[in-house]
Amino acid sequence: MPFSKAQRLQALPPYLFKEIDRLKAEVMAKGVDVINLGVGDPDQPTPAFIVEALQEAATKPEHHQYPAYSGMGAFRKSAAAWCKRRFDLDLDPSTEVVTLIGSKEGIAHFPLAFINPGDVALVPTPAYPVYHSATLFAGGTSHFMPLLAENKFLPDLNAIPVDIAQKAKILFINYPNNPTGATADGAFYEKIVAFAKKYNIIVAHDAAYSEMGYDGYRPMSFLEVPGARDIGVEFHSLSKTFNMTGWRLGFAIGNAEILDGLGQVKANIDSGAFNAVQEAGIAALESDQSSITAMQKLYEERRDVLVEGLREMGLTVTSPKATFYVWCQTPKGMTSAAFTALLLQQAGVVTTPGSGFGEPGEGYIRFALTVSKERLATAVERMKKLGI
Repeated sequence: MPFSKAQRLQALPPYLFKEIDRLKAEVMAKGVDVINLGVGDPDQPTPAFIVEALQEAATKPEHHQYPAYSGMGAFRKSAAAWCKRRFDLDLDPSTEVVTLIGSKEGIAHFPLAFINPGDVALVPTPAYPVYHSATLFAGGTSHFMPLLAENKFLPDLNAIPVDIAQKAKILFINYPNNPTGATADGAFYEKIVAFAKKYNIIVAHDAAYSEMGYDGYRPMSFLEVPGARDIGVEFHSLSKTFNMTGWRLGFAIGNAEILDGLGQVKANIDSGAFNAVQEAGIAALESDQSSITAMQKLYEERRDVLVEGLREMGLTVTSPKATFYVWCQTPKGMTSAAFTALLLQQAGVVTTPGSGFGEPGEGYIRFALTVSKERLATAVERMKKLGI
């Protein structure tokens, strides 16, 4: 029997990695050694001390029952203390911190708390696809804010029509940025706060890459800016920071009233993160953070190998000072999809077309630094042989 999918699913853009997966399977079937620089999934294991904390916590019978919807009090306190040490933020763990089953879950559920059918969300493009899809699921409409090189991949707030700004309920931002690797400073965040207050808009900042800064760069929190906590929340993830992508653990911080709305949604949809995983998260957040320092050094080395190789090929690329992505312009006259296909089929190197993240991403491809520097050097040598 034929069944029709809901209109909200039919409205979703094509899955970004579907065609890449098909082409990758074709190439691998030919026996090619494929180097996957497409998906942003850390290749390093979760630090042993975090795994050991989970193993111990998993034996506790009290953790085998339903967890609290908003998260363990101990985990929220640990997250608040980490934010104090890292950003000098004073947060009330009971009202200004909510545990998430990964930051993606929190971001995906967030519009359900504040977007009514027909409402507008201001969404950057190119961007992580969840901002747009979550808006669609809530019945809202996305107004896209182009991230362009001439604006340092920051949205131009002056380009947003007044009538759109007046309808907007949420403004999504993400710095350090996926996919461009761009960063933002306090002056930009001050503009965001002023704009949001002028139009009564909630700001949702995705800070998943806050600990992936290089060359001494330390990304700031959006909530450090005066007035940000009046209108905003920030989503943090343990996935990239501690190589815990499969564990699904994160937290949201900021305005208590806004977080209460997110908590209401979560109470009706999920049953919270496994307490044993939250105990492991406490071990991660309360550690000496040396695992983060080691991670930063590792990605710095990988970045330098790839960026140098791409420049030797004559490609235009900026060395990112944050995230583990390299945003590279395609050769003149070649589309993102065509360049991605060429690298995969002729060099066995998987990348992601910039156009898959949004129309302004056309003319770029994204490399993820998720293989060893030796494998990256091999990828560079293969690409050089193409004579691009």
